Amino acid sequence: MTEAAWIAAAEAAADVAGAVIRPFFRAAHGIDAALKEDRSPVTIADRTAELAMRAVLAERCPDHGILGEEFGLQRPEARLRWVLDPIDGTRAFITGRPIFGTLVALLEGDRPILGVIDQPVTGERWVGVADQPTRFRGPFGGRPGCRACPDLGAAELSCTSPAMLNAEETPRWRRLADRVGRVSWGGDCYAYGLLALGQLDIVAESEMKPWDWAAIVPVVEGAGGRVTDWQGRPLRADGPGQVLAVGDPALLDQAVALLR
Repeated sequence: MTEAAWIAAAEAAADVAGAVIRPFFRAAHGIDAALKEDRSPVTIADRTAELAMRAVLAERCPDHGILGEEFGLQRPEARLRWVLDPIDGTRAFITGRPIFGTLVALLEGDRPILGVIDQPVTGERWVGVADQPTRFRGPFGGRPGCRACPDLGAAELSCTSPAMLNAEETPRWRRLADRVGRVSWGGDCYAYGLLALGQLDIVAESEMKPWDWAAIVPVVEGAGGRVTDWQGRPLRADGPGQVLAVGDPALLDQAVALLR
């Protein structure tokens, strides 16, 4: 398959997920959610959307592996592996806030080579391909490209929730928060999309699984930013789950020094 075919497959998976998800968003009287073993919520929309995405990718890329948040790993021996999160930000989805997203990534070995962040309600979509400029489309304006912000004191920092930081991580995160210009909470994958549009400068989070971060790496780095762990190292599936994204690469060493 060609790179163009991979991109088309990723976008088709995001399209079918959106078709499943939209009817459930702000449904009358809300949507029922169950708790998984890790106490995170899951809904019929998460599960049905992932099954639809898997069907699309299995048809288009039958030799590829697929790892999804809800239904695990298929074809673990495959060199190319799709990594899926049908609704990244289920809490936001359940409560009617359009700051969740669908994540589709393609890994070659351990390296994310393609990533899509899709917001199925607002119609915004980011497409990142390794070593290429990130593409974006959406109705609210915005152009792909991280902004220049070498001064930590002027930076906008975001994190989805303080609950994702454990007792050892919290004081390290606070050291960073005390040095930046402003802190905002919430966003899940949408925050990384905003970073790729130059609206935020740093996202520092923990408890992240491969399906949470694989798609954001090509999107952010294709917009000129960097994505590492809190030690400044490449992200790994067996890593500690700490993710640091910066828009201006000049911020990376400064942030790592405070988080380390």
